[in-house]
Amino acid sequence: MCGFVCLWKAGDPSLARRMIGKIAHRGPDGLEVGRIPGVPAVMAHCRLAIVDPDNGTQPIHGGGDALVANSEIYNHADLRAVLGEDAFRTGSDSETILHLFRSREPRWISRLDGMFAFVLATPRRVVAARDPLGIKPLYKAGLGGGIAFASELKAFDDIAVDNVEEIAPGVMYDSVDGPRRWHRMPQGAAEMLPGEDPEPIWRELRIVLETAVRKWMVADVEVGCFLSGGLDSSIVAALAARASRRRLKTFSVGTAGSPDLEAARLVADRIGSDHRELVFDADDVAAALPHVIYHLESADVDVVRSALPTHFAATLARRHVKTVLTGEGADELFAGYRYHHAYADSPRALADEITRSLSTMYNINLQRVDRITMAQGLEARTPFLDRDLIAFAQSIPASLKMKRDGRTRGTTEKWVLRKACEELLPAGIVWREKAQFDEGSGTVRALDRVLSERLGSPGPFDRAREEALYESLVRERYRQPALIFDNARKWAAERVAT
Repeated sequence: MCGFVCLWKAGDPSLARRMIGKIAHRGPDGLEVGRIPGVPAVMAHCRLAIVDPDNGTQPIHGGGDALVANSEIYNHADLRAVLGEDAFRTGSDSETILHLFRSREPRWISRLDGMFAFVLATPRRVVAARDPLGIKPLYKAGLGGGIAFASELKAFDDIAVDNVEEIAPGVMYDSVDGPRRWHRMPQGAAEMLPGEDPEPIWRELRIVLETAVRKWMVADVEVGCFLSGGLDSSIVAALAARASRRRLKTFSVGTAGSPDLEAARLVADRIGSDHRELVFDADDVAAALPHVIYHLESADVDVVRSALPTHFAATLARRHVKTVLTGEGADELFAGYRYHHAYADSPRALADEITRSLSTMYNINLQRVDRITMAQGLEARTPFLDRDLIAFAQSIPASLKMKRDGRTRGTTEKWVLRKACEELLPAGIVWREKAQFDEGSGTVRALDRVLSERLGSPGPFDRAREEALYESLVRERYRQPALIFDNARKWAAERVAT
């Protein structure tokens, strides 16, 4: 993974270097700034070397066109075979973007399977695009008479830009033709067919899951796994341990005695992983809070609270690996949030809500995962958001995702996912009640102590006061805090069925 800046018909190499310097944490393995002859752009790139570590330097150019990308293209080997190996100068997966573009296929971008954001400059136009879910970030802004692109908002801080905006997931911006939406989220199914047996569905889901995890493990460096002890990360870790050619490294964090640490140990023992732990306390949370908020580019209470344990997990993992798998996306795909229970008697409304939330997680949960891991030069991969897995999961009736089950008193979230992976993990993990990462890790209790000291009163705390504190930390670190406040989104935890 990487970070980049592109200045199209604006700026100069010194400005590009100044901007890329603010996001250099995204790529600690190398930094390049350059112009391509005949292309009216300055491109800057900082690299975290995952595929072809020795030869994947960017910008990549060919035929008078130039590319900077933040990507993992999982079908790049297949694309190289189709496009012709002789056209390639490197073994980098990102180079396939350039050659697909040059193939002039009308829907060339739809052939990319992975997570990506990129800017591609030619002598007469600039094209920028983002993956279907928005796993990787991309922003654009006006700069003089031209356009500036960057991977993070902080690259624009204290720069004379205007109209800073996020390029949405599944959208391609073209300076000649304007924006177009090249991908739309498939609509979720609602009810089972009369007499349909659910077993073939969850058995096929298991196969699709295994395929996604294997695909998202492809790398030229070792891949580890976050392991909270919750259902989602435990499934990913269990499947990764089976697919890995070496003993999988897993990473768990929490306060002393927290439920997540205990559950993660149980899972690690079951799957035989090389398990590591980091125990933190309120003092560690207090020290990390300004750093987390600066890199998170958000002051939303719920996003900040979940970003804190993510920070500690990234801190631990980066000591041992460059890349980790995470469980993000399972709650959105399989109705895993508490508020989803309110939709139990309305499968159509639940299916619609799942589709909506998948389309909007890019600037909430996915922003948290990207910013906090990349702040430490760690690449996080989200196999639950594999395009084939999403397509299959959206075809599963919502009535199998939130289901009334004799194991619980009411409805069971993610029922079909639990059934698909029931034999992989201990029953206490498979049927464990949902706990948010910040709760199960003990972060909430530690943070409440920090807030008591910062706000000068005991908790529980009014959300407005807590968010005001986080906003003040944004103002301390940014010369133009409106960049953050105007672009950040909020997690609406109060969503219920109507």
